[in-house]
Amino acid sequence: MGEKKRPNILFIMSDDHSANAISCYNSILSSIFKTPNLDRLGEEGKRLDGFYATNSICTPARATIMTGQYGNVNGVRTLEDKWNPLETLNLAQILQDNNYKTGMLGKWHLGCEPIGFDDYKYLTDGYGQGVYFNPSFKEKDKGEVRYEGYVSDIITDMSIDWIKNRDSDKPFFLMCHHKAPHDFWEYHERYEHLFDDIDIPIPDSLFEDRSHRSEASRDFGSSVTPRSKIRSLYEDFCKKDYITGPLENTENMTFEEKGIAAYEKYIKDYLRTVASIDDSVGRILEELENEGIIDDTIVIYTSDQGMFLGEHDYQDKRWSYEESLKAPFLIRYPKLIKEKTNSKRLVANIDIAPTLLDIAGIDIPEEMQGISVKNMLANDEPTRDAVYFRYWMHLAHRHHNPAHYGIRTDKWKLIFYYGLGLDASGASSEKTPSGWELYDMENDPKELHNLYDNPSYIETIKELKEKLIELKAKYKDQDYGYQELIEVYNSTK
Repeated sequence: MGEKKRPNILFIMSDDHSANAISCYNSILSSIFKTPNLDRLGEEGKRLDGFYATNSICTPARATIMTGQYGNVNGVRTLEDKWNPLETLNLAQILQDNNYKTGMLGKWHLGCEPIGFDDYKYLTDGYGQGVYFNPSFKEKDKGEVRYEGYVSDIITDMSIDWIKNRDSDKPFFLMCHHKAPHDFWEYHERYEHLFDDIDIPIPDSLFEDRSHRSEASRDFGSSVTPRSKIRSLYEDFCKKDYITGPLENTENMTFEEKGIAAYEKYIKDYLRTVASIDDSVGRILEELENEGIIDDTIVIYTSDQGMFLGEHDYQDKRWSYEESLKAPFLIRYPKLIKEKTNSKRLVANIDIAPTLLDIAGIDIPEEMQGISVKNMLANDEPTRDAVYFRYWMHLAHRHHNPAHYGIRTDKWKLIFYYGLGLDASGASSEKTPSGWELYDMENDPKELHNLYDNPSYIETIKELKEKLIELKAKYKDQDYGYQELIEVYNSTK
């Protein structure tokens, strides 16, 4: 493919954005919250309903997007690992070497300087998380610069300026990475009254009875309601110094009333920050139209992983239930993708890099573990029969999620909680119970019925475990050297 025919690539990614908080995904929240600019990408392009992170935590997900590799290969398994772009594959470097103009603006969070980018400005406050108001950015060849204003607006302004001032003789690759809607949620004052006098729909599983779960997961993780002994948003929200103001007058509420009050505050604060992202996408699309290049540009919107919005009474991510493992993915490129289409085909974040290279007509390195889904985007051709996932950061930080791995197929999800920190950076050495969970994703998409101990599924479990072993070998994640883990696995068979 000739240079002039190569598409521009605009890769917009937010942090912790649940697909359930985008109205074209038709969740219970779509009745009270609209995202018209994000929805436009789905209307004029394709919505993926089967897009998954391979590790539902920020830094590893970002490294996987840049390399097309799992964390055990690219060296980034946890939040505390730092990516070394000089020693692994690097999507930006490959595109730059193929005459793309490259830029990265916003949240980087990979513990290194961006390499392969002609220009970059990345958030530096809070160990790279950034702050919502008056954030600082590390700028290429300039050092650290503080900007006045709201972070989503600033990153949008930077992106628009970058597009305006680009070298138009070359195709471009721009990563526009938002901080929002990462906690703790601070919204711009223009969104303060967005949900006045509106009742927020409540997920069926907010007060889920988790007795169907394995012992390995049942009593772990942080909650929205006061249920969790580890950390609950209700307790956080009642603090007088909570960033958007405390929940008040809850002393005489029942447990359920407290849970609903915390859930409603969570959702309102969260969606107010999402509103800034939708506005940003609208402004950037308008700029592409003004430049006359919108149809020459692959426009992608996604998130590093999903996010719980009260489902299963969870906050945050880190689990491998759907709301956390599944991420939104919207793509517009009319030269390849038909408008108003959607696909349930399985896609993983390791597939982003090879797909973009394929569309651009650039050879895909053999070391990339993902596959190109170009033909699925164009014609909904089959992709993969399973996605392998793994969360390494055992009981880390304030959320206390056990380490696990598993697979997602079209119909099934099998999860193995091994209850060990191993040598993962930042993981706890505390041992927790091991166990398996099996979910029928066709008949139980909300994952409310663990079927693992049901004898009717013995053959299904056997087949899924064989597939799991096959994928672990394929992705070089066979746990050689972890004898204790192998013993735990064998003891649960």
